[in-house]
Amino acid sequence: MKKNIRNILKYTLSLVLAAVLLWFCFREVNWQEFLESLKGCRWEWVMLSILAGVLSNWFRAERWREILLPIDGATSRVTVFNAVNIGYLANFVFPRIGELVRCGVVSRDSAVQERKRGGKGLGYEQVLGTVVTERSIDLLMMFGILVAFLCLKWNQFGAFFIDNIWLPASGRLNLSLWWIALIMLAAVGICVAFVVFFRDRNVLASKLWSLLKGVADGLVSCFRMKNAWKFILHSVLIWGMYFLMSYTSLRAVPLLDALGLADAMFLMLVGSLGWLVPVPGGFGAFHYVVALALSTVYSLPFELGIIFATISHESQSLMMAVTGLGSYASEFIRNR
Repeated sequence: MKKNIRNILKYTLSLVLAAVLLWFCFREVNWQEFLESLKGCRWEWVMLSILAGVLSNWFRAERWREILLPIDGATSRVTVFNAVNIGYLANFVFPRIGELVRCGVVSRDSAVQERKRGGKGLGYEQVLGTVVTERSIDLLMMFGILVAFLCLKWNQFGAFFIDNIWLPASGRLNLSLWWIALIMLAAVGICVAFVVFFRDRNVLASKLWSLLKGVADGLVSCFRMKNAWKFILHSVLIWGMYFLMSYTSLRAVPLLDALGLADAMFLMLVGSLGWLVPVPGGFGAFHYVVALALSTVYSLPFELGIIFATISHESQSLMMAVTGLGSYASEFIRNR
């Protein structure tokens, strides 16, 4: 009961945050001009952006499968692709829950298939470990691309990241927060020590040990890949599709024709940071940070930034909803 109440409170707070951000973004929008601008968009470019989004999901599924194969060589492409799509759909219900949901899809399908062959299949903890690995690599790639981009384009874009992202974030990292982080780190260390030393004598420690062991198996599977070059290639293709989504969304708005490839890369990176805010589906946070970037760096009207953000975000949201529902139906039929 208490767990349900906590989940309801978290979801409510996330929705409130998303609603506040959306209100802040759209509060001064002239809706008649906004709708007229949307009508004037080039929708063929929006369709290309949606296609790039579908391909990014496919490449993500292919990359994830490369990590899963050392644990279960029979991992199905269809199942992994469906799991990625269903996970993104779940993020619209509750932020970040999609990573846990897609682990459940893959582990359940693996168990069903292995029962037919007389085996055990992938454990949920193992699959979770592979997702932690994949997401960690994504974060490293994003910050690597960001650093490289700023080194090349510091004069044009450096001030925005310093004034609007770095300084607000670093201002919150006061001494008390560091103490809280150290206490939490110490608590985690004590818990791990308890699990290690009492795993054979305590039921709770034994269960936690099984969980940690499974996650560790998933983490190290990255080092047992037979085709590491495929993992690297798919990682590059994923971010290539993200860039293409940003560029095609720019081309969809006639008033942004003056912006080019470097500007699309800048907006891709800014938008990626917006997606990190824990609100359902990135609603509000993505719109605000992208519109802020366009108005600050290019001195464009905030409303124009909202138009671009709406086209970019809602086209991908539509794609995630359609592919997620389609994949859910696919898994339901396959596992009946």
